Amino acid sequence: MAPESKNEKFKRLAETRVQSAIKKLSLITNLADPYNYDYSQEEANKIINAIKSEFDEIKQAFERGLKKEKGEFKL
Repeated sequence: MAPESKNEKFKRLAETRVQSAIKKLSLITNLADPYNYDYSQEEANKIINAIKSEFDEIKQAFERGLKKEKGEFKL
């Protein structure tokens, strides 16, 4: 069996990790149900800001990763 390429490994891990993240975000969405939970606007904003911040970090990491490949010097 041929060794797994970097892209194959990326796809395999990304599919699993993104699906897991989506499920976790869905569970957080459930916390917004006012019939089951009591929360303040400040608490809700803290959750939203934490998720937005992490999303921004992910986006920047992918942008940096793509720039590294294009600007890399090789002989």
